[in-house]
Amino acid sequence: MFGRSRSWVGGSSGKSPRNIHSLEHLKYMYHLLTKNTTVTDSNRNLLVETIRSITEILIWGDQNDSSVFDFFLEKNMFVFFLNILRQKSGRYVCVQLLQTINILFENISHETSLYYLLSNNHVNSIIVHKFDFSDEEIMAYYISFLKTLSLKLNNHTVHFFYNEHTNDFALYTEAIKFFNHPESMVRIAVRTITLNVYKVSLDNQLMLHYIRDKTAVPYFSNLVWFIGSHVIELDNCVQTDEEHRNRAKLSDLVAEHLDHLHYLNDILIINCEFLNDVLTDHLLNRLFLPLYVYSLVSQEQSGEHPKISRQASLYLLSQVFLIIHYRPLVNSLADVILNGDLSVFSLHSEQDALKHSMSTSIRCFTKPVETLERSLEISRHKGKKKLQKRPNYKNVGEEDEEEKGLEEKEDDIEKLKEIEMVIMERCKISGAQNVGLTEQNTTDEEKTAAASRVDSPKRRPFLDMVYNAVECSEEDYYALFVLCLLFAMSHNKGIDPDLLEKIQVPPEQAEEKNSYSHVLAERLIKIMNQATQADGKIRLATLELACLLLKQLVLSDGNCIIKDVHLACYEGAREESVHLLRRFYKGEEIFLDMFEDEYRAMMSKPLNVEYLMMDASILLPPTGTPLTGIDFVKRLPCGDVERTRRAIRVFFMFRSLSLQLQGEPETQLPLTRDEDLIRTDDVLDLNNSDLIACTVVTKDGSQMHRFLAVDIYQMSLVEPESKRLGWGVVKFAGLLQDMQVMGVEDDSRALNIIIHKPASNPHARPFPILQATFIFSDHIRCIIAKQRLAKGRIQARRMKMQRIAVLLDLPVEISSEVMGFGHGSPSSAHHLPFRFYDQSRRGISDPTVQRSVFASVDKVPGFAVAQHINQQSPSPASSPSPPSSGTITTSTGCSDTITTSATSTPSATQSPTVRSGRRGRRRVFSLSEAESRG
Repeated sequence: MFGRSRSWVGGSSGKSPRNIHSLEHLKYMYHLLTKNTTVTDSNRNLLVETIRSITEILIWGDQNDSSVFDFFLEKNMFVFFLNILRQKSGRYVCVQLLQTINILFENISHETSLYYLLSNNHVNSIIVHKFDFSDEEIMAYYISFLKTLSLKLNNHTVHFFYNEHTNDFALYTEAIKFFNHPESMVRIAVRTITLNVYKVSLDNQLMLHYIRDKTAVPYFSNLVWFIGSHVIELDNCVQTDEEHRNRAKLSDLVAEHLDHLHYLNDILIINCEFLNDVLTDHLLNRLFLPLYVYSLVSQEQSGEHPKISRQASLYLLSQVFLIIHYRPLVNSLADVILNGDLSVFSLHSEQDALKHSMSTSIRCFTKPVETLERSLEISRHKGKKKLQKRPNYKNVGEEDEEEKGLEEKEDDIEKLKEIEMVIMERCKISGAQNVGLTEQNTTDEEKTAAASRVDSPKRRPFLDMVYNAVECSEEDYYALFVLCLLFAMSHNKGIDPDLLEKIQVPPEQAEEKNSYSHVLAERLIKIMNQATQADGKIRLATLELACLLLKQLVLSDGNCIIKDVHLACYEGAREESVHLLRRFYKGEEIFLDMFEDEYRAMMSKPLNVEYLMMDASILLPPTGTPLTGIDFVKRLPCGDVERTRRAIRVFFMFRSLSLQLQGEPETQLPLTRDEDLIRTDDVLDLNNSDLIACTVVTKDGSQMHRFLAVDIYQMSLVEPESKRLGWGVVKFAGLLQDMQVMGVEDDSRALNIIIHKPASNPHARPFPILQATFIFSDHIRCIIAKQRLAKGRIQARRMKMQRIAVLLDLPVEISSEVMGFGHGSPSSAHHLPFRFYDQSRRGISDPTVQRSVFASVDKVPGFAVAQHINQQSPSPASSPSPPSSGTITTSTGCSDTITTSATSTPSATQSPTVRSGRRGRRRVFSLSEAESRG
């Protein structure tokens, strides 16, 4: 045995080839392996480097030289890898060997090369090798190796792993032994491996029968027990963490349960009937019914039959219906919840007889008799015994007795399964007959009366519990979970619509609705009434869910079937929401910002029930402090600011649903519509408009010459249009209400202007869309610009507050002076100066785009206006009307009159704030247009 330096450089075979990616170098590596068959401390590093080099050469040969794999197969070099493993050469060698083999299989692309590596069953020998799995690194590389192999499975390669003669599938059986490994990444890898195996098994009946007969029952029974154990641990965390101290642990447990449900759903959607039958049976009878559903009505704890809390049960059932859509499973589960009683858990005669012979009972959450590893071992030995009996018809001895005992035990298990399935079928048939007899001649009124019987726990205790939980008197702790459960069931595509129609809860995709559950509607409206109380403890998420369910109950393709009495009750609750918001109107200086922010947040991020059910924080009792980090809609408000936000959001929800129930469109919200605003690259008619020239210096130092113009809502920067005189192209437009104007200390001709982007999240940091210095030609124009911008911001906010007052049916106080100018006519003194633009958005080159938005109705003192010309020769279209008291009659008098006469000014009762659908938009003409139309 020689050291590393001699073997690598010299050796009896000569020097190493210079080209490491070549067949010659592979031959040299083979020579090193033959000289170092025994692992020692002196050659351990050499062997690791040799294996790594061989892997690099094989990957190179897969893409460049097929003779490399020919030599590898000819010399059977995989045997050297196995010999190194079997020598217990230590952790370092095992880790490096697993790592390099994993890299090798990940990078092999040609099927022929893959066949070379998988031949001679050497890979299966590595799979079944007894590694030291207590070492985390070895465990990680081993499970990664199995996952890589599973990704290579197809109809051709599966025969290298599944041995039909020995009835063995090492890749699958060795992987599922780690289904409950403490490390989450290992469990995830096991799920990936099993899913890959199940997909391939669809085209291989022998392998499918092996999975079903030998592994399905022990694997699924242990998996169900493992999931249930996690659920009990989750429930213990909920009941012992009222102070929100273990939210991190609770979040991990909820995430683990979601992973389990998604994994189960992935198995079911593969649509392998054999596996789905076994999995559905175990999920229903060993987990969902005995642990989830039974806990809804029974809270008595016992050692043999553990239970979980009611809130945890509702929460987990909601997750089940949101994720799993397999019809046989969700139909059976929903049928028990909506129509079942406690008799589904009682033992019938067949079950009584079975209970005397077997230790386990039907529909009970119990631990499997054997561990998964032990069950697989028994199944494997049984297969081998049968194979050994073929040449020898009869074997006498202890082995025969052991085999007989194992066969009897498995026969008992099979009989148990058969009896269980027979009982399930009989229960389904009898249940269907009873339901058919009961529902045969039932009218809508009788259905409503039947659905309203909430005081009959003997008939449908689970449904009664659901209805009773919706009727919350103080807080919405249980009501939120029940609403989520009803929402999830009604949106589950796998549930038979007839099941929901029996309780008059139409599914989401129902085409026609003739009736609805009056009991549920009344209790939903009661929740809404409580939400409008100032000291109500109904969270926003609960209210939004209640609105969604009520809309689903009574709306169908735009037709509303709600009863007048229910509509009246709802409208009464809506009025209460208006009165609630009136208390906070102008209560905060930032009321307008909160109003618009809440509307944007509600429209951009509507409630997603699936995401809501992923949040573990709602499992804990409702809290009112933001220090917990819980989202605002999932907790109670804290302080006046949050109470204002809550009142605003409640108002929006009630208003939106009220308009939908009455079939009316929304015409007043949002306060600022995108189609009413000036946008970048719009072409505007700027004839007779007041512009202030300035130089804009941005934050990065670039300078641009622009003209500043102020509209009623916006500040715009324009540049002249090259093709038409008096027209301009908008290069920037921003809202006045989001603007900050500051003077520059050492320059009286400059202003620092920052305009922030409206945020959809009230807690988001303001993002500036413009941050620049505006330099004017002299300090007079600078002062004029600052005054216009400051007053424009105040006026824009004032007008929006007036529109909010109209929404709240509050009296509107109209100022006689707007931005320093008065209205020329008495009739216009009462109307709000809103302007809307009805021109379509077109490109710069379109000659039909004409809009004069900076017309004389927006003039303020200080603008450069040719007033003496207008006063000497007024337009024949109109004559200036006598100014009202307190108004300024300088340059704005004539121009205001011209605009008023050229347009149809709405009366005070037809203010733009209350016009329906914005159909009465005014078009504001420029002075030149007015003269041409005179």
